[in-house]
Formats: sequence, C-alpha cells, structure tokens
Amino acid sequence: HERRFQGHADVPLNEVGSRQAHALADALAAETFAAAYSSPLRRALETAEIIAARLDISVEASDALKEVDVGSWSGLTTTDVEQRFPEGFRRWTDSRAGGWVDGETYDELGTRVVAGLLAIATRHPGEHVLAVTHGGPIRSVLAAAAGLSFTSGRAKIGFVENCEVVRVAVREGGIEEVD
Repeated sequence: HERRFQGHADVPLNEVGSRQAHALADALAAETFAAAYSSPLRRALETAEIIAARLDISVEASDALKEVDVGSWSGLTTTDVEQRFPEGFRRWTDSRAGGWVDGETYDELGTRVVAGLLAIATRHPGEHVLAVTHGGPIRSVLAAAAGLSFTSGRAKIGFVENCEVVRVAVREGGIEEVD
C-alpha cells in the first residue's frame, strides 16, 4: 500500500493482514495438508500460523521461502529509494531487475526458492503441502513453472496480492502450475 520495499524487514501483520489471513484460513478449511511451511519473516509466519491453526497442522519455518533480500532498500518507500539510490532506482524501473547492490538478485532468489520447494516435496512425496511465502518467491515459482528466467518472469508475471493462492505441483523434479 505504501509502495515500500519490505525484503527481509521483519514486520508483523497489521489488522488488515490478519483479517486476510483469517479469511484465507476459512477458504482453505475444507482442504487437507500434510504439512505447512513458511518464510520465517513474521508477516508470513503469522499468516501461516493462523491458517495452520484452522487446519490443525503445525508450521515449520524455512529460510528458502523468505522474500528477496533488497539490501539497503529494505523498509524504504519507492520515493526514498529514488532519492537515495537514483542509479539503482533507474535500473529497477527500467528492467524490474534488482537495482540494489547489497542484496540478492532475482536469479539468486529464484534458485533458492525453487530448490527449497523441491526439497519440501521430497520430504512429502504424493502429499499436499501448504507453503506460505511472499510475492517475490511466488513470482519465482511461477516463472519456473512457465519456463521463464527468474528476472524476466518477474516483469511478465506482475503483482501478487496478499493471501493469493497459487497452486503448483512438483513432478519429475520440476514445478508445474495447477488449477
């Protein structure tokens, strides 16, 4: 809402986020999951805990599901970044690739997230698993499913809403989007 780069900033859910998480828990209540995994960042972990409580499962934190590390841009608004890091901001707006120089690239993010999901799938063969993460990791997974590079997928996939449900399957060592 504030056009703020969150990255690894560890902020809790606000009241709106909590309501969204409870609504998602209600929407998923009829489904069965063998396990739940979450980014350890509080905004995702609190969401996962709300959903998992409704589903009567536990949550395991996974660093693989963290949002992209935006380095010194973390917590700053786009206006702040444009003023403090004009060259990096131009790189980010021109290509939607990371303009920060002290964080993680989108390719590094994508590699981390996909490897993490593949490892989770190995632990739960044939089972449905809930993974609660952030917009950047979700775009990375969708890019992998579409056969796009992580950086180009970011520009093509666009914004991911809070508490948006994306369903994927791990098959033959790859990720596919499913309905």
